Amino acid sequence: MTERMDDFERGRLAKIEALRASGVDPYPVRFERTHDAAAIHAAHAALAPGEETSARVTVAGRIMLHRVHGGVSFGTLRDSSGDIQLFCQRDRLGDGYAAFGDLDLGDWVGAEGEVVRTKKGELSVRCDRVVLLAKALRPLPKEWFGLKDVEQRYRRREVDLAVNPEARRIAVLRSRVVQGVRELLASRGFLEVETPMLQPRPGGALARPFVTHMNALDLDLYLRIAPELYLKRLIVGGLDRVFEINRNFRNEGMSVKHNPEFTMLEAYQAYADYHDMMELTQAIVQHAAPAGEISYQGRPVRLGGEWRRVTMLEAVRDAAGVPDLDYDWPVERMREVCDRTAVPYEPSFGAGRLVTELFEKHVEGTLWDPTFVLDYPKEVSPLARAHRSNPHVTERFELICTGRELANAFSELNDPVDQRRRFEDQARARAAGDEEAMVLDEDFLTALEHGMPPAGGLGVGIDRLVMLLADAASIREVILFPLLRPEGRPATR
Repeated sequence: MTERMDDFERGRLAKIEALRASGVDPYPVRFERTHDAAAIHAAHAALAPGEETSARVTVAGRIMLHRVHGGVSFGTLRDSSGDIQLFCQRDRLGDGYAAFGDLDLGDWVGAEGEVVRTKKGELSVRCDRVVLLAKALRPLPKEWFGLKDVEQRYRRREVDLAVNPEARRIAVLRSRVVQGVRELLASRGFLEVETPMLQPRPGGALARPFVTHMNALDLDLYLRIAPELYLKRLIVGGLDRVFEINRNFRNEGMSVKHNPEFTMLEAYQAYADYHDMMELTQAIVQHAAPAGEISYQGRPVRLGGEWRRVTMLEAVRDAAGVPDLDYDWPVERMREVCDRTAVPYEPSFGAGRLVTELFEKHVEGTLWDPTFVLDYPKEVSPLARAHRSNPHVTERFELICTGRELANAFSELNDPVDQRRRFEDQARARAAGDEEAMVLDEDFLTALEHGMPPAGGLGVGIDRLVMLLADAASIREVILFPLLRPEGRPATR
């Protein structure tokens, strides 16, 4: 360990050895805390400069600022709730005063004393006792208020949280958003469940899976793309309303909008359709963001009221300037529209997939306020029920906000014969080279053959929802430990 230390860190290690030699444990096992910083500020907000109290508190946290002035010293102690000043006097601390002066930035300490406000107006704990709780060998960044290298912030999230209030704000916000979603769904009678992360076949969405191997069974398994097929089997089993908030894994690229490991909410409700899911989606987002209007990247987003609804075909007709565009058109004619508007496509794409490509290129990024885009083509919706009045599309919608998808939902396909046909279509696409196409899942088909009631299903991207509410431009800001390329390894195609 000492070979990779610099002189500064060796100096801290020497302090640890000196403490142990004097009988002081630099890493004690426990400390009793009575108050956090926020509670002290809340209880004594009205205290005037120079005023004292009889209130005694015990606090604990990391030393973020340290100033020694003869017989009086100050330290800024940071805990999970905020900062509080430690006010130390030689005549109060006695022999402990020198130990306080020997602390380093980043050390964890506990302190006991009286709440006062200094003459300069700083609410403080006037210390009678200061205890070292953990000696920090490595220093915090020189700019203690924040790391400057964005990638290092993600790689060393523990340091980012220690020095960056914005990182802590987002972490707390994410937890509260997830808690709020759980509370809303529970209030509507939904049961939270857990389904397998390791699955014998990839399913539930169109994506490339991660593959692993189980030695005990000599069996290839897949990290789940989505929990959908298992959750719908629970609907078959008679659990009318179920949801899960957990990880999905997709072996795809990384960007400011994509992380290979991400968090999804999926909810399924018996006897409902995609109109019910629209109401539920809006309720979830508005519950998570009670303000009717927020700002995202300097631009207002209207979350209150009722949200716009438009079919995919209507949106594409307007954007492409082709008012008579229709799924009945010959594929060659649809390809001409794609060519004219610079939308790439594969020879195997049918009319529905071409309309979807046009939408993603020309429409999706332009939808800022929350918009329900309805009636996705069958070709790209293998698990959604066929539309009750249009044979080309399904009863599926996506919620688009700030130019990106936040939610995906449909009236669930519960006809086992139709579902088998859709799986077979996907299998043919997979055989033709589409690595994101689904495989045929006999276990799920068997479940459907036992009978599944009409149902609506919903998926909400928790990471993207938190991005919106936290005003974060990158998904890496809202995932505590995002996947990163190993340091020193160049980018690959």
